[in-house]
Amino acid sequence: MTQQALSRRHFLGGGRRGAVARIRPPGIAQDALAACTGCGQCVEHCPTGVIALVDGLPALDFAAAECTFCGACAQNCPEPVFADGAAGRFDHVVAIASSCLPFRGVDCQACRDACPAEAIRFRPVRGGPFVPELAAEACTGCGACISVCPVGAVTAAPRSLEAAHA
Repeated sequence: MTQQALSRRHFLGGGRRGAVARIRPPGIAQDALAACTGCGQCVEHCPTGVIALVDGLPALDFAAAECTFCGACAQNCPEPVFADGAAGRFDHVVAIASSCLPFRGVDCQACRDACPAEAIRFRPVRGGPFVPELAAEACTGCGACISVCPVGAVTAAPRSLEAAHA
């Protein structure tokens, strides 16, 4: 039996979250992953620790941290995996589930406070706490709001085709 270290927040929130999401680091196209050797240089040089190797390929674990688009992963990758130029956003946005605390009458604005792009705003509701609204056009998909959600209600979701081509 293996023991797993859980933060107090994760323990009190019901334990471990789901498996590491299969989201590529910024600047990697799906077809470019074929050139990845799984050396782990991107993992080793990521300042936030959001990159993990899953089945020998880099993936982001937003339950652990956020991506700051610093480019350290691309700068230290010895293979031609990353596209030229700095990536400033992902091809996903966040989604806020109905299990979000304000939808259940509990005041919480942790995701708004963590969002560097200010893409999550809260709108007043008569007789209850302010509820979150996502400005999808402002969301970079960095994941800062995912790791701070005490109930795991914030997840990554594909951008709608209309928003992706706007």
